[in-house]
This record gives sequence, structure tokens and C-alpha cells, in this order.
Amino acid sequence: MIFLALALVGLYIVWPSLMDVFSSWPRLRVIEPGWYAAMVAAVAGSFVCVWVLYRVVLHVRSWFVIGASQLASSAFGRIVPGGAASAGALQYQMLVQAGVRGGRVATGITAVSIISAGTILALPLFAIPLFFGAIPLESTLRRVALLGLGMLVAAVAFAVLVLATDKPLAFLGRVLDRLSSLVRRKHPRTTGYGERILHERDVVRSVLGRNWWQALIAALGQRAFDFAALLLALYASGARVLPLLVLLAYAVAQILMIIPITPGGIGFVELGLVGFLGLAGVDTGTAVLATLAYRLVSYWLPLPVGAVAYAWFSRRYGRDAGAGAPAAAPPRRGA
Repeated sequence: MIFLALALVGLYIVWPSLMDVFSSWPRLRVIEPGWYAAMVAAVAGSFVCVWVLYRVVLHVRSWFVIGASQLASSAFGRIVPGGAASAGALQYQMLVQAGVRGGRVATGITAVSIISAGTILALPLFAIPLFFGAIPLESTLRRVALLGLGMLVAAVAFAVLVLATDKPLAFLGRVLDRLSSLVRRKHPRTTGYGERILHERDVVRSVLGRNWWQALIAALGQRAFDFAALLLALYASGARVLPLLVLLAYAVAQILMIIPITPGGIGFVELGLVGFLGLAGVDTGTAVLATLAYRLVSYWLPLPVGAVAYAWFSRRYGRDAGAGAPAAAPPRRGA
């Protein structure tokens, strides 16, 4: 209910400006179909990189289980308040339903979320040449890039602290144990939260320790393909702008998607992307057209694809199927 209230307030604030942007939808017809095909291919490559990342973390071989659960949960998170939490809950349910252990799923989803968020915060690193004056940089974009770099340093420090030491997680476990004892006095937990959290941390550390390079390549590939879709949308709209400046605008849009104000950042992403593309030197009309084309293939198109993936998954595994069959094995014929 809190997420719903935030979404309604957010949409109320941005609604007039959002309608001005959406009124340009008919202009999408001026873009040649070949450009749309290239953008769809780039977005598809981004999704495949996410699947590779999940396969590394979860040790699940089935491309269908990983792909269907990710597509369905991603689509679900784009249309309901609290997108990331809602998407994670649906993906957890689907993976457990397919036979993956619940603890492994929870750890894997958390690890992927941290890695994905880290790559978003790291995007300003690729624009470091802008800080040396070689390329003119608008002051607002400079401040955003510096903020992103500061958040990246904080995120890396937090990740190192959590992965290298036990005290922060042990303290968190004691706090959760205390809260649990206050809420569930009649049925106290037999296992402390601290032990469970440390165990799952060790699982993540062991997984990424062996295959960290695969996870890194997949995470960077996800952002690279998605960013390529935005660049293609700009070129298709007739814009000619430095990719490094567009990268900063893209980083801002991705950060706005993380903030759970509206489902999938709808409204805030469009307006933020149009505004920061303008700061990067793109005129308003071209920025609006490119933003709509990019959001069409990266936000709206995955919605029906996710619905089809969920229906296909439900047909193979059943809506109430148990977690008995291993996810790596194909379902029995007729299931």
C-alpha cells in the first residue's frame, strides 16, 4: 500500500509533463523498421546476459527455467508498485516451483541485484575523460557523474565489508532475532537469523569466487546491450551526439528505474532521460522521439513477452507444482 501511494503521488506530479512526452507517440512511425529490429536485438542481448548471470549464480543449467522466470518477473515488476521487490517475489516462487532450493534462489536473486546495481553505479567511470576537460561537460551532468562515482565507492566499500567480515551481518542477525522474538513470542525461531545470513553470504562468496569473471562479463554485457539500444534510438531519430555524454544520461535513467516511486520508473525515466539528453546536446524534439523509441523496445515490448513466458512456464511446471523435480532436467512428457 505504501508503494501504491508513492506511485500515485509520483504519477500525479509528473502527469502533465508525461502527457506532453507521450503525445509524440505518432512520431515513432518516422523511424525505419530496420532501426527497431536493431534495437530489439540489442535489448534481447541484454536479457540473455541477465540469464547468463543467473545461471552462474544459481548453478541452474536450464535456459528455459532461467529465461522464463526472469522475463515473467521482469514484466511483473514493471506494472506493479514496488517493482524490484514484487519481481523478486515472483521469480523466487517460479524458481522454487521448478525445483531450485529456496535458499539458493534467495541468495542468487540478492547477488544478481547487488551486481546489477553495482554496474549501474559504475557507469560514470567510463566517462572519466569528461572530467579532464577534453570534452565540454555541462555542470549538471558533471555533478551527476560525481554523485554516481561517490555512490560506487560507498557500494564497493559496503560489499567488501560484508564479504570480508562477519560482524556487520552478525549484528544484523541479532537485530532480526530480537524483532522476530517480539513478533512471534509463541513460536520462536529455532535457528538464528545471523547464522542463516552468514551461511548464505558464504555461498555467494564461494560462487563468485570461482566464477566472478563470468558474472562480471554478463553484468557489463547487460548494460552495454541496453545502452546500445538507446544509442540506436538516438541515431534512428537523427541525433548526433557523443556517446560518453549519452552514457551519463543513460546512467541517470537507470538510477531512476531503481528508485521505487512508480512501477518501472514510468514517467520519471522518460522525463529524466529527455532532460539529461538535452543537457548532452540533443534538441528536445529528437530527445523525446529517441526516448519513446527506446522505452518502446526496452519497457513496453517485454511486457507481453513476459506474459507469454509465464503462461508457457505454468503449462510446463503447473501453477502449484512442487519443488520436487530438479530445474536442470526437462519436465516429464505431458506435464
